[in-house]
Amino acid sequence: MFRKTIMSAALAMTVVVSTAAEADYKPLEADPTTINFGIISTESTSNLKEQWVPFIEDMSKALGMPVKPFFAPDYAGVIEAMRFGKVHVAWFGNKSGMEAVDRAGGEVFVQTSKADGTQGYYSHIITNVANKNINKLEDIFKCDKSLNFGIGDPNSTSGFLVPSYYVFAKNGVNPKECFKTVRNANHETNLMATANNQVDVAANNSEQIGRSQMKAPEAAAKIKIIWTSPLIPSDPMVYRKDMSKELKSQIKGFFLSYGRFGDVERAKTVLSNISDGQGFFMESNNTQLYPIRQLALFKDKLKIENSEAASPEEKKQKVQMIDKELADLDILVANQ
Repeated sequence: MFRKTIMSAALAMTVVVSTAAEADYKPLEADPTTINFGIISTESTSNLKEQWVPFIEDMSKALGMPVKPFFAPDYAGVIEAMRFGKVHVAWFGNKSGMEAVDRAGGEVFVQTSKADGTQGYYSHIITNVANKNINKLEDIFKCDKSLNFGIGDPNSTSGFLVPSYYVFAKNGVNPKECFKTVRNANHETNLMATANNQVDVAANNSEQIGRSQMKAPEAAAKIKIIWTSPLIPSDPMVYRKDMSKELKSQIKGFFLSYGRFGDVERAKTVLSNISDGQGFFMESNNTQLYPIRQLALFKDKLKIENSEAASPEEKKQKVQMIDKELADLDILVANQ
């Protein structure tokens, strides 16, 4: 009976996420002859090229086929490119990875780690170190529209989803009603804007702060952290699930062997220049997205409960649907 319950929950979640995905993404007609590697816009394209192109060149040599980087001005651009078969493998955050799995025919196959073997990172709220009036989260909740806030890309986990839930939804704060301005930007831009007093407060993450300490120490020294999130799972690598098993196995094999076999020293050097210093890729799959799905549902639930537009009966029905999805996820998380 218990096994049937688990299978029922798994089937329910599969139906929820796959129905939309099957309807949305354009199936590949055959394996690509050139792999396009999508890279989400956490920083400027020039900085991302410096980090990822050496890795992509090594991937091309290992697979014996062309691998080309694909950049877009926002996270949605990479998701949409994967949806239409223009991107075949991509580095995502968990929120954008979830969107790729649900809407773009994606499948998580490995995840990143740190050079010391640890996994996970943190979302932060930051301000300028010289700002003596803002030292803790409560200091930004005066909501007199005097502060300018920098938030992340709407598909960013640490820059948008995590602060949207933990910082704003749980505290009953609507950023658009609280701040003078709310603007979306990538992590690098938000950090530099905070350091240069172009925004008063911004969302960021531990990886960008660590990279800025390495590459732009003067700017990093000008920011202070006033809030830190719970641990966020390491970034997923996602490929199109409708590529052949053989090609997917070759790609996965390359990622898992990179830095472990072959020219180990070169690989470690390449990895050390990605983000704030990356380690080996680790085995993973779509289950790493469960906590992010829960977080998105909790956020939606709070939004519905605090809504003044819906009737009590409408709220009740919507909340019950979300509670059912959360219960299914609880079973899946407990039995990973």
